Amino acid sequence: MSLNTQIFLGCILGIGLGFLFARLGPEAVIVKNGMFVCGILGTLFIDLLKMVLVPLVFTSIAVGVANLSKHSQLHRVWISTLGFFMVSMTLAIILALLATNWLKPGQGLTLDLFQTANQNIAAKQMSFGEFFATFLHGLFINPFAALAQGNILAIVIFALFLGIALVVGGERYRNILLLMQEGQELILRMVGWIMRLAPIGIFALLAQLLVSQDKAVLVSLLEFVGLVIGTTLLHGFVVLPLLLFVFTKIPPRKFFWGAREALLTAFATSSSSATLPVTLRCVEQHLHVKPNIAGFVIPLGATINMDGTALYEASAALFIANLVGVELDLAQQLIVFFTSMLAAVGAPGMPSAGMITMVMVLQSVGLPAEAIAILLPIDRLLDTFRTMVNVEGDMVGSLIVQHLVNQNADFD
Repeated sequence: MSLNTQIFLGCILGIGLGFLFARLGPEAVIVKNGMFVCGILGTLFIDLLKMVLVPLVFTSIAVGVANLSKHSQLHRVWISTLGFFMVSMTLAIILALLATNWLKPGQGLTLDLFQTANQNIAAKQMSFGEFFATFLHGLFINPFAALAQGNILAIVIFALFLGIALVVGGERYRNILLLMQEGQELILRMVGWIMRLAPIGIFALLAQLLVSQDKAVLVSLLEFVGLVIGTTLLHGFVVLPLLLFVFTKIPPRKFFWGAREALLTAFATSSSSATLPVTLRCVEQHLHVKPNIAGFVIPLGATINMDGTALYEASAALFIANLVGVELDLAQQLIVFFTSMLAAVGAPGMPSAGMITMVMVLQSVGLPAEAIAILLPIDRLLDTFRTMVNVEGDMVGSLIVQHLVNQNADFD
């Protein structure tokens, strides 16, 4: 049985077990014991992925940038990558604003629901300027501290500088480049070992996800949940595949077949960073993206390209405005547009990371930061869909960038 088949079966069995445990109730002994075992297995799988995350990001970006010098394509890759990221996130936010303004979710809900959510949420309220300053400050820190703390964004920046230095140094630093290439190969070999546990880890994570939801609150927020899931899937299954086909003529069916392993892992883990090793493996081995392109676009995209997160935060801001009875005018919605994009760029690729930066989006238009408490019961569910689209955007971007720099892949 192939690994992809095992992962699919793990998804089906995890969903089935989650529904079964939900019917039995959280007090049943078998549910408590089952969730304890699932917690261990799911945590182990994510921890193993996180273990290889930092060295993989560091070596992939540095080696990817350095290898681009062989093709004299560094400038074109930069422009193409950042251009695609901006376009895809812009389309996602516009879709969210249009759909939320049209359907106006939240008008039928009452503020009593705030008291059923977590009242102990601690959120730092930051203005747009404070968030931007904090964001910039976090880019340039001691690289050893960034590596030790797992500060992915700072690691990406340092790896970019190192890769550019290797390009400028040329043959003088050839031995360092070879060492980093061998290090990357070692990490990818470890990723292959870890992926043997993927079916078990995804099974455990999905079972936990379905049991832990507060279904009463989910029913009350059904309109908003349906809107976010619908627009997220519309972006992921229509907008992004359309962009891919327009630029590369690759049929969506072939793309999804090659990307399915990473998309399922992203859906189960709700972490684009934890899924990064799987994403790299899919784009290089199944979608035939050149390693020097994939090693640059995918880690960078996992850090700053968050289509699903940007879409969710823009839609949630308008949803909260409806709840508190605030009518956002065009200027305020433009602020939501830009702050949602910046918040998505600054959000770490970990589960529910968007809740951290959601505060900045709300505060930018004068909405109460405490209002995100109503989003907590549904955030974990929605996080699975938006993370899947985040990862899909990175994979689509790598294929488009490869096409734009005229390094055509053999996609047969």
